[in-house]
Amino acid sequence: MIRNATAVWNGSGKTGNGHLTTQSNVLNETQYSFNSRFAEGIGTNPEELVAAAHAGCFTMKLSFVIGELGLTPDSLQTKCDLTFENGSVTKSHLTVQGQVPGITPDQFAAAVKNAEANCPISKLLNTAISSEAILL
Repeated sequence: MIRNATAVWNGSGKTGNGHLTTQSNVLNETQYSFNSRFAEGIGTNPEELVAAAHAGCFTMKLSFVIGELGLTPDSLQTKCDLTFENGSVTKSHLTVQGQVPGITPDQFAAAVKNAEANCPISKLLNTAISSEAILL
C-alpha cells in the first residue's frame, strides 16, 4: 500500500505560501504558510499534521492491543503534543483517555505502552515519545 500527499509552495520561505492536498482529498489545497507554522496564522502546518497522524495511529493501535485482551473500548481519545524547537521535532507526548469495560488500570497502562512503542508513526518518528494513560 502506498499513500500520498502533495505540497505546493510559492515564493520565499517567510513571505510565500502553499497548500497541501492528500490522496483522499480530506485536505484539498489546504493552506499553509510561515505564519501558520511559526505564529498563529490561518492554515495548517507540517507539525500539526504529524501530531494528528501520531494521535490517530496510536489510538487505532491501542484499540487493536485492547482487542487482543478480548476487550472492546467504548471510547479512546488521544491528544498529541508535538514539540518543535530549534528546527527539529524533539518530542511527542500522547495523552489518552479511555473508557474500556472490564480492563484494569494495569492492563490499560500496559496496552498504552505497547501502542506507544508499536504504532507505525511511533516507529517512524526519530524523537522522544512519551504517554500518559487516563482510564475513565
